[in-house]
Amino acid sequence: MDVATTAVVISLVVIVLLVVLMALGWRNRQVRQQGLQAPTSPPEDPGAPLYAAEGQYVVTTTGGDWLDRVTAHGLGNKATATAAVYPHGLLFDRTGDSDVYIARENLTDVRLERGMAGKFVEKDGLVVVSWTMDSQLFDTGFRTRYSADKTQLLAAVSALIEDTDPLTNPTSKEIQ
Repeated sequence: MDVATTAVVISLVVIVLLVVLMALGWRNRQVRQQGLQAPTSPPEDPGAPLYAAEGQYVVTTTGGDWLDRVTAHGLGNKATATAAVYPHGLLFDRTGDSDVYIARENLTDVRLERGMAGKFVEKDGLVVVSWTMDSQLFDTGFRTRYSADKTQLLAAVSALIEDTDPLTNPTSKEIQ
């Protein structure tokens, strides 16, 4: 074999090896996290949302560790989604994947961040919601399609956490 052919063969072997190692890592992460309880299901008739924004469901990570992706129950899968705020909780209605519902009592914080596992954007480009399940803390990232929706979504979720009415909360007048 000539040098060029040898280089191509070695490159292909390295690429295949890297893909296999990544697949094994993903599978092992799923096995380690299989004991996590699935998020609760939304009510059958959730009613009309107080606020909804289109965008991208980015990922769910363990709380405080923006690189530790949660793979169990599809929580680590990116998807086009709508984030809908209801009086009883927050629903990420994902296209092509299962929905993620976080009950109001499980919400602990909402903030803007630059990024998390798999998605990095401009400063304060992601809405990150912190929540608990079985005494474990999680962070879920959402990127709104339109920049103006980001502050409104932040205000609506903040109102749920603070246990105020999002329609009358002075920090969220834009939601009406």
